[in-house]
Amino acid sequence: MMSKFYLFIVIFAVVNLSHQLYLPGLAPVVYCSASLPSDNHNTICKNEVKLYVNRLDSEESFLPYEYHHFDFCEPEDDMKVVDPVENLGQVVFGERIRASPYNISFGNKESCRKVCTKQYTKNDKDNNQKKLKFLKKNIGLNYQQHWIIDNMPVTWCYPVDEKQNYCSTGFPIGCYVDKNLEKKNACVIDPLFNTKDTYYVFNHLHLIITYYEQQEDKASYIISINAQPRSIDHGNTATMTTCNLDSIHPMAIQLNTDFDITYSFSYEFVEDKTTKWSSRWDYILNSMPHTNIQWFSIMNSLVIVLFLSGMVAMIMLRTLHKDIIRYNQMDSVEDAQEEFGWKLVHGDVFRPPARGMLLSVLLGSGVQIGIMVVITLVFACFGFLFPGNRGALMTCAMVAYVFLGSPAGYISARIYKSRSSL
Repeated sequence: MMSKFYLFIVIFAVVNLSHQLYLPGLAPVVYCSASLPSDNHNTICKNEVKLYVNRLDSEESFLPYEYHHFDFCEPEDDMKVVDPVENLGQVVFGERIRASPYNISFGNKESCRKVCTKQYTKNDKDNNQKKLKFLKKNIGLNYQQHWIIDNMPVTWCYPVDEKQNYCSTGFPIGCYVDKNLEKKNACVIDPLFNTKDTYYVFNHLHLIITYYEQQEDKASYIISINAQPRSIDHGNTATMTTCNLDSIHPMAIQLNTDFDITYSFSYEFVEDKTTKWSSRWDYILNSMPHTNIQWFSIMNSLVIVLFLSGMVAMIMLRTLHKDIIRYNQMDSVEDAQEEFGWKLVHGDVFRPPARGMLLSVLLGSGVQIGIMVVITLVFACFGFLFPGNRGALMTCAMVAYVFLGSPAGYISARIYKSRSSL
């Protein structure tokens, strides 16, 4: 009777644990508007949408920079901000996620909000001209910012052809028009960039945040964040009340003069009733043109491999068949003792290798890497290493590689020992 009672307790504990356990990184964050009464939803929701900044990188340069290396807006000292903790995989991949001064309230619409103003004086007492030159240099290298909202990358979508848009996980900090009036990189999106040998900085960002709302409890989930970078000359920032996204005066960088750059942003929320939280990454993957599986190339490679394997097998069978017929036609013992053909190989099969230690180390390392790949793929198939769980892929691979050092050493020792006994 007591054993049945203990069994019931164990089953009850496991059932309760199964309701509380979730895969890391898979728990959605619930948002709701501040104007919505708390009685309308059954779950704990948030009103503040936190925006984090990440490293800046470029396809034209191998050197990434942290956000604070550029003279961008940073949180003020009186702002209570906490930087997220980075795991091992994020550090290895070079991610440096930091808090930002951009404040967003869920469900609201902001037409224009000034974040900060950076002043660059001609006398250059505070070394500001060097910061401006650094910004100008990296605009020419097409460096891109990477922002994060609700563990989703802030994407920049632009048309690549008439039927498809490409969504990049970063957006440029500016663009350049060369001396021949040829527009580089992002300058092609706006006809206002028409002054030769000019660097334009994108000092305004308009965010379109798409969300999905459940009708039962009015709980909302962020689906996507689309950024629209703009270059706007705000003029007198003291009287600035709105951002003219269609301004005919973009912000061009001017060196060796008194120059100000005012950074601003705006945002709006758009409801999407078709896309759910579980499939919010699909629009990024579907926009990539190289994600289509090339079945023709795969089948072509497979046919070539099978054809070449068949040819090698036929050559080996013909050679062995001739040797076997020759052995069967031997009459004397002296002829049978003479070795020729494929029998000459048996002397090399059991010969110890010249560098047994190197062979043992390579085999052990190969087994270590192979098992690490298998373990990583298993965890990825179960959903632990999906893109929202940042750095989990590299963390899992490195931890598995470290713990598999003992099995690799055991295999290397066994192979070296077996080689020594030959």
